[in-house]
Amino acid sequence: MMTSLFGFLRRNWQIAVSSPAGPPKTGDALKFGLLGAANIAPMAFLTPAKHHPEVIVQAVAARDKKKATDFAKKHGIPQVFGSYDELLDDPSIDAVYIPLPNGLHFEWAMKALAKGKHVLVEKPAVSNATEAALLFRSPHLKGPNARFILEAFHYRFQPSWLHFMSLIDQPNIAHVKVVMNIAAALIPKDDIRFRYDLAGGAMMDLTYTMSVLRAVYGAEPTECTACEVATMPPPNDLCDYKYRGTWRFPNGGTGEMVASLQSSIREFLSPMMPAIVTHKPVVVADDTLPPGQEKVRTRTVTLHNFTVGALWHRIDVVDEFEIREAGAVVKKWTTTEHRKAYTLREAGIGLPSETYWLSYKHQLDAFVDRIRGRRGTGAWIDPEDSINQARMIDMAYAKAGLPLRPTSKYAAT
Repeated sequence: MMTSLFGFLRRNWQIAVSSPAGPPKTGDALKFGLLGAANIAPMAFLTPAKHHPEVIVQAVAARDKKKATDFAKKHGIPQVFGSYDELLDDPSIDAVYIPLPNGLHFEWAMKALAKGKHVLVEKPAVSNATEAALLFRSPHLKGPNARFILEAFHYRFQPSWLHFMSLIDQPNIAHVKVVMNIAAALIPKDDIRFRYDLAGGAMMDLTYTMSVLRAVYGAEPTECTACEVATMPPPNDLCDYKYRGTWRFPNGGTGEMVASLQSSIREFLSPMMPAIVTHKPVVVADDTLPPGQEKVRTRTVTLHNFTVGALWHRIDVVDEFEIREAGAVVKKWTTTEHRKAYTLREAGIGLPSETYWLSYKHQLDAFVDRIRGRRGTGAWIDPEDSINQARMIDMAYAKAGLPLRPTSKYAAT
């Protein structure tokens, strides 16, 4: 117990005060530009970039140049632009990170690709499936000089998630439940997350739940069987702040998603953002059994805190066993195992990493590896994945009786 507590404290201290200098940069390091001085940028991009030898944060652009200048001074960014277009016109910029409001992602990702930049765009990458098809099937993503685009579902790159997925038997999944609650105290009621014109709403901001369902099943849902939402008061009543939905998947399994941007502290802390996977009963080999008996296992695997596992996580593997004979149960018992994977090696991947690396660092590693033509961990979110993600969001809004998030005017140009 004391060892676990010490590890927790040490790891989170390292996350909070991680090395201020970072490693030296390589001579061919990629130069990134930042579109927008967003609050999420330091944790989600700037700190990981500081610790990547092949990434230089070269420039930041904002519509308010003073804001960009202040941001650049605070974070040691050498170049400042007063518009996004100016940054994209700079031929020295190799790639961009886009943490703008949801409704602006499509336009600026399209423009960045057209200017020959690789794109790391915050989720949700687009406002709806129409935009997704246009963006993720862009001709700039094909051919010998193709650019790369990655929708920033950072959780998919962390060791805890990779290990969790290795414990899942996809063809035999019966049910998946994902819970993600954010305390109301953290999200003001006038936040841009609740602006319909900027593609706001809980199912947009907390679209992780749908992403988890799709990733765990390794398949696309055939139907949204139910979706209930609670919406903000006027004038933001087209935006949901809470939702609960159910899905049917091709193998006959079901999925359940529960999320809120305005939860209580109790809901926020318990349960701690779990992804719960229940399998169908399967017969497992056991040479010790006498003829006529069979051993049946029903496995449930739970990843607690699937979002930012470096802070803390736990993987519970609960196996319920039965010995059956002539259709009757003659014996039953349950085993429980607790696992963790703070490093890639703990996840069974022979690559270097540190226990205090956040999911964002693993994500940036994967992005750079893809640009450089390296396999890395193999974790990736390809364009068709992002298109299917947008379709799933649209299905949920349609089932809930809310309009799809508006398509950018830029899509028509």
